[in-house]
This record gives sequence, structure tokens and C-alpha cells, in this order.
Amino acid sequence: MSLTDKAIDRIRDLIQSGELPPGAKLPPEQQLAAELGLSRNLMREAVKALVVARVLEIRRGDGTYVTSLEPELLLSSIGSAVELLHGDTLLELTEVRLLFEPVATGLAATRISPEELAEVERHLDAMRAARDDVERLNKHDAAFHRAVIAATGNATLAALLEGISSRTVRARVWRGLVDDNVAARTVDEHEAIYQALAAGDAPLAQAAALLHVSTTERWLREHLEPSGAVSNHVRNA
Repeated sequence: MSLTDKAIDRIRDLIQSGELPPGAKLPPEQQLAAELGLSRNLMREAVKALVVARVLEIRRGDGTYVTSLEPELLLSSIGSAVELLHGDTLLELTEVRLLFEPVATGLAATRISPEELAEVERHLDAMRAARDDVERLNKHDAAFHRAVIAATGNATLAALLEGISSRTVRARVWRGLVDDNVAARTVDEHEAIYQALAAGDAPLAQAAALLHVSTTERWLREHLEPSGAVSNHVRNA
């Protein structure tokens, strides 16, 4: 472990112990460095790294503060990391979605409010109207799932799934461009998810979501060429 990593851990310890809770202002650099037994240079490097990780934020002319530490803030960098993945990781991301999203959809069926259900229905209606517009269809496809996951009330789960969605959304766009029959099937699969949510039927909602994500995974496995052509198309979509 580098000296900078050790310095980062020292600051994290203060946050985890509650000595520096969310929203707290850090002591002046020189004072904090002395308290932690660190050089000022190491302190600066540690603070910079924690700012990038969104654990700390620098307010110009005011000082350095601990952020809210909310999941959607701390986990937002997952999406950026996902964008850098190569090779067969597209299939791996789809597998992760297959593991998490059906269960989350089943959970949403037990918690979704009338207002949240109406938001899901709004995106379903938009998908029906966009059958001939792949980009628009997939925009509302992603928003549909985002609304469903939000209905779980689990911010950490929502942030994780949002983080892996960027490349899988582009994969679905590519699929829509090369598969003439995908639009109708996609709308039907989302209709089944919506109906299960409306009925408050968790097992049925989970099964409908499992079928939907499995369809995408199966299509990708069938069309992913050894040369990685699909990944290139998706990356450039």
C-alpha cells in the first residue's frame, strides 16, 4: 500500500467512525495533517483522491467538506468504469443485470405506489408509440426500468443497476437496428412486467423481468462474434 493510500485510509477512518459525518467540514489542512501524522503533500493527495471518489468536495473559499455519502453519489462512478470495459464484459454486464433486475422487479411489485406505477405506465405508453423509432423506444425502455427499480425504494440497488445500464442500453439499440421483430416483442415483454406490477404480484413480476432480460442475453450470445464485431457496433452506437 502506498503512502497516499494510507493517508486516504486515515481520512476514511475519521468518516467511518463518525468523527467526520456527512456534511462535516474538515479541519484546516495543516491541522488535520498534524493530527493524522501526515505530511501536507500526502494530505493534499489523499484529499484529491477522495474528491474524485465523491467522498469529499472542495467549496472554493470555504473549505473541504464530507459529501452526503448517498449511494447515488458514491456509486455514480460505476458507469464511467463500465464504459472502459472491453471484450466479453458486455455479456458479463448482461449476466449481472439478469441476476439483479428480476429480483428487484419482484420487490418493486410489493412496494410500488400508484404514482410510481403511473410513471412506469407513461413510459410503456411511449414505447408503444415509438415502435418504429429504435432510439426513442430504447430511451423509454431504459426509463421504464429506471422507474421500476426506483419503486423498490432501495437507492443502493438503483445506483448499481444504473451504473451497468449504459452499455446494455446501447446493446439493445444495436439489436433493434438489426432485428426487425424486436420492437413488438420488447413492448409485449414490458407490458407483462407492467401488468404484474399493477397486480402487485411479486413472483409474476420477477418471472416477467427474468424472461425479458434473458431474451436480450440470449440474443447477444447468439450474435456476439469471435472478432468482437457486436461489441464494436455497440461501443460506437
